[in-house]
Amino acid sequence: MSMAFIAMLFFIFGFVTWVNSILIPYFKIGCELTHFQSYLVAFAFYISYLLISVPSSYLLRKTGFKKGMMIGFWIMSFGAFVFVLAAFSRTYGIFLAGLFSIGAGLAILQTAANPYITILGPSESAAQRISIMGICNKGAGILAPLLFAAVIFRPNDTELFRQLNGMGIEERNVELDALIRRVIVPYTVVATVLLALGFLVRFSPLPEIDTEHETEELATINSGKKSIFGFPHLILGAIAIFLHVGTQVIAVDTIINYAGSMGIKLLEAKVFPSYTLFATISGYILGIILIPKFISQLTVLRICTVLGLLFSLLIYFSHGQVTLLGHASDISLWFVVALGFANSMVWAGIWPLALNELGKFTKLGASVMIMGLCGNAFLPLIYGYFADAFNVRTAYLVLLPCYAYLIFYAMHGYRLRRWA
Repeated sequence: MSMAFIAMLFFIFGFVTWVNSILIPYFKIGCELTHFQSYLVAFAFYISYLLISVPSSYLLRKTGFKKGMMIGFWIMSFGAFVFVLAAFSRTYGIFLAGLFSIGAGLAILQTAANPYITILGPSESAAQRISIMGICNKGAGILAPLLFAAVIFRPNDTELFRQLNGMGIEERNVELDALIRRVIVPYTVVATVLLALGFLVRFSPLPEIDTEHETEELATINSGKKSIFGFPHLILGAIAIFLHVGTQVIAVDTIINYAGSMGIKLLEAKVFPSYTLFATISGYILGIILIPKFISQLTVLRICTVLGLLFSLLIYFSHGQVTLLGHASDISLWFVVALGFANSMVWAGIWPLALNELGKFTKLGASVMIMGLCGNAFLPLIYGYFADAFNVRTAYLVLLPCYAYLIFYAMHGYRLRRWA
């Protein structure tokens, strides 16, 4: 029952998170933004992880996991209602404030749920359990942009977008106001559901877990540790999470704009984030089947990080028109999709390695790992800066140092127990 309930949480995480992939081009049009400005959607959402994660660990220590999760859901609900208010004025800054609130609530939930699923079973099969959660997360991510697009966009929007530049200021503002206000109904529903889920999790049969006590052996090992900075494998793991999630969100949130640079219309390009997430789910399924019976989670982590570096190089260097799944595009677009597969088992591989042997520091260590999710805030902005300065293809070169570091952590960094 605990696994099923946490799986539901990961589905909600995915639904709320991956809808950003369609919000970015939507706001770019509706609020008339540059590439850099549009990626502030990801920044506002994920910077909350940097600011809220450590306070989340203290909140969870004081309230317990269930009450803490309830508070997280209610903060997310508040953010969704802010979104509704922002739609009436078409004010991008208020939208960003709503996204920050949603991200803050999600940071609390993630701080609770990720160590929970890591601890609920043997460490050597943690990647398998995290893969199951990942399917729920990315499955929701496939549905979210498609449902959002179905609710928000109209069949004649392509023509509307084409006509906007030729309209007068007053007429264009009327059309853009109407476009932005389409979010009111769906986000009112989201806010209400999140409010109800807060009550549900509070009165659920989900048990509390005790991470404050250590075995005698582990207490001896950690006797000289005064803070989480005494665990190099954790700190290096948090940096790895920072870079991993950044590469993951770049692959999903930039692909619509990249497809658009090839002349693919928005109403056609909207499916590409779902293709990328489907590739991720395919990796999860393989992980569930293979780990740990046929291959270790560490070996899978190493394979995935190397594939990420390879696909990133191919995005930049490969050229040529292909037609796949009915889409005519440059072949490099499909290597962006393939990044979904490469990214699939990186999160699941890093978490058990980084949280290994933390004992009473587990909650705080988990919050430091969740802080790493702010990579989703910074790396898309860096990508957006280079996309404006050069072009959307060249900007993908920011992925190369990220995957190089992930290879280092998978090969060596996870072993370090002393900074010396």
